[in-house]
Amino acid sequence: MQREIISWEDLGVKAEYSLYIPEKSGASEGVSEYHVMLHVEPRGELFEAQLERIYQAELRLLGQEKLEGAEIVLKRYFLTDAANQQPVIEAHRSRTGTDNRIYDSSIAISMIQQPLLDGSKVAIWLYLVKGAEKVYRKNNFTVVESHDYKHLYQWGLIEPKGDSYQQTQSLLEKYETSLEEMGAHIAQNCIRTWFYVRDVDTQYAGMVKARKENFAEQGLTEKTHYIASTGIGGVPANQQAIVQLGTYALLGFEPAQQQYLYASTHLNPTYEYGVTFERGVKMEYGDRAHLYISGTASINNKGEVLFVGDIDRQTDRMIENVEVLLAEGQASFDDVMQMVVYLRDMADAPLVKAKLDARFPDIPKVLTLAPVCRPTWLVEMECIAVAQRNNSKYRIF
Repeated sequence: MQREIISWEDLGVKAEYSLYIPEKSGASEGVSEYHVMLHVEPRGELFEAQLERIYQAELRLLGQEKLEGAEIVLKRYFLTDAANQQPVIEAHRSRTGTDNRIYDSSIAISMIQQPLLDGSKVAIWLYLVKGAEKVYRKNNFTVVESHDYKHLYQWGLIEPKGDSYQQTQSLLEKYETSLEEMGAHIAQNCIRTWFYVRDVDTQYAGMVKARKENFAEQGLTEKTHYIASTGIGGVPANQQAIVQLGTYALLGFEPAQQQYLYASTHLNPTYEYGVTFERGVKMEYGDRAHLYISGTASINNKGEVLFVGDIDRQTDRMIENVEVLLAEGQASFDDVMQMVVYLRDMADAPLVKAKLDARFPDIPKVLTLAPVCRPTWLVEMECIAVAQRNNSKYRIF
C-alpha cells in the first residue's frame, strides 16, 4: 500500500491517492489498483470553471509515472446542485477532440448531489486498474476481466416513476434482469450496493420496504445473508428520481472466498431493526483481500444510537466500529484505500475534518452533506480496504 498527496497550485486542485501494486506471483502478475480523491479549491467562479480545473488535474494525474497505463473503471462526482451541474458534465463529455482517458464510454459514472463541506462545487472519486485483461462496457455494465474473474459495475441507476418504494422495486428488478443476462444472480454475485435517497428522513422507509421484499424473493434473508450497502441522503439530477442505485457484482469466485463481517461486540445484525444489509463483506483472493465496509455510524450491539447530539463522541464511536469490522477481516486502517464521510449538519464539518485529518492524514477521503437514515445519527463513514495476502487456495485478483 502506498499513499500520496499531490497539489497543483496553478490549478488549485489536490489529488489524494492510494496505490496497491502487488508482488509478482510466479508467472502471473496481479492487477494494480488505485483510488483517487480529487478536490478543487473554490475560487468564486462558475461550476464549469471548477470542472475544467479538476479535469486538467485528472489528466496530469494520469500522466504520473506510477499511474502510467492505468484505466479508469469508476468515476463518482459529488455535486452541490446536481440538476444544474449534471448537464454541464454531460456536455463536457460529449465534446469532440477531448482526451478519451477521462471521457471513455466504458467508465461507470455516478453523479449525485451531496454538497462538499470545503466550499467547492465538485469533487471526484476515481477507481483505476492496471494490468487487467479487459475493461469494457456490456449490457449497461462496466466489466473488468482478470484471472477468470468478471467484476461488474452499474452506477447512477434511476427509475423516475412512482414513490420511493416503487422506484426501488423497479431498480432492483431491472438490475437483477441485467445480472441474469450476464450469467449472474444478486444473491450469489452482488457484493456491494449504494442507495442514495432524496429527502431520506421521509423517503428511506419506502426504499427499505421494497429492498426487504425483493431480497426475500431472491433468497436473501437473515438466515442466508444480505449485501454490504450504504443507504444515505442524496439528490439525483432527475427531479422525478427519489432513489439512485449503484452496484458491484463479481463472477468467477468460490463461495469460500466471501466472508461477511459482523463485529458483534460493537454492532447488531441489521435485521433486528428492520433493514437488510451486511455490516461489511470481505473477498479473499490469492494476493489480496478486498473489504467493503458499509455505511457505519455511532451504534452499539443492541442497535441503539450512541451519544445522541454529541458529534465529537459519535465520530469516535463510528471510527471504532469501522476499526473492529476491519479487524474481523484481518485488516486495519493501514489498508484503507479511501473513505467517504457523510454529515447531517455542515456546522460539524470543522470538528470532524480535524479528527479525521489527525487520525488519517493520508487516506483519500471526502466529507459531504448527506443525512444518515436516522435523524439522531450525525455522521457516517464507508470505506474500501485492500489487504495483502499470500493464499495459494485462490486465484490472484
